[in-house]
Amino acid sequence: MLWLLLALMTGAAIFAVLWPLGRERAERSAAADVAIYRDQLEEIERDRLAHAIGAVEAEAARVEVSRRLIAAVDARKAETPSIAEDEAARLARRRMTAIAALVLLPLISASLYFVVGSPNLPGQPLAGRIAAAHSNSIAGLIARVEAHLAQNPDDGRGWEVIAPVYARMQRFDEAVQARRNALRLLGETAERQSSLGEALVGAADGVVTADAKAAFQRAAALDAGDVKAQFFLGLAAEQDGKRADAARIWRELLARAPAGAPWVELVRSSLARVGEPSSAPASGPSADDMAAAARLAPEQRDQMVRAMVERLATRLKQDGSDVDGWLRLVRAYMVLGEQEQARAAASDARRALAKEPDKLHRLDDGVKGLGLEG
Repeated sequence: MLWLLLALMTGAAIFAVLWPLGRERAERSAAADVAIYRDQLEEIERDRLAHAIGAVEAEAARVEVSRRLIAAVDARKAETPSIAEDEAARLARRRMTAIAALVLLPLISASLYFVVGSPNLPGQPLAGRIAAAHSNSIAGLIARVEAHLAQNPDDGRGWEVIAPVYARMQRFDEAVQARRNALRLLGETAERQSSLGEALVGAADGVVTADAKAAFQRAAALDAGDVKAQFFLGLAAEQDGKRADAARIWRELLARAPAGAPWVELVRSSLARVGEPSSAPASGPSADDMAAAARLAPEQRDQMVRAMVERLATRLKQDGSDVDGWLRLVRAYMVLGEQEQARAAASDARRALAKEPDKLHRLDDGVKGLGLEG
């Protein structure tokens, strides 16, 4: 393919050189002058007959044109013997130029390619190019970091860098392990504890588990102003049915919020969700919630309650044997104020666990403990 392309380019270059050589020269000869002057004499006669010009002007013009016609006839006679010689000379020059172009252009092009080109460069098969592209992709970069960590498991910074990437890819179990490694190797800070708790929440499909709550409590003990820890502690209270405690935590968080904090709207919408009983039941994050979440760190966006509930529901449709998962789903719908959805989830759970009496008994006890009627 390369040589075909080079041949076509060379042919195009030769054609560009030879094209002007094959065109006839549009030179005005003495014979053309003679024809022009004769036409002018006929035109003068027509103008005189049509009374466009007077007889005196017509005669003067005829004399002038006749004089030029006689000079052109004399010039034509003088140049006639040399026309054949000139044409032969021009033809010879064109042929020599064409031959030079046909020989020299490919020779110069090939020489230039072998000097500055890479004729010995090996081909690159498609599989090799795909592998190279993959190595530069996100997955390839992650694979390289993972290979580095496999050889250097005590690289705390490496674990801390890859943990949010795992969370963004919803590989929460690996994110939890990475957060634990970073905490162990780099030491305890409020930010590392709250990030561990956030990864645990993601792994539990949005439920603040006991381990996650402990991590957030430890983060709050280290830094009472840790926004992430306080927010999720409020969410834990909400999921436990303690809406008053959740409201109190979030109100205190808003009271300390600096001007222009990007998370304020998310906290306000969460606070509205656990407002007075007369307020409309929340149905999950609103457009304002989503806009506020878009301004948070990427790993926090996945913690929106609706997304969590949807992921959990999808997983339980595929594997309905998880009693704890069903209870988390029922509790999540109740937190969102969707009683009918909670009842429907409880019914789906009973159907899925109908052949497992022990699990069904645990489910019924758990549903009753959540205060779900019907």
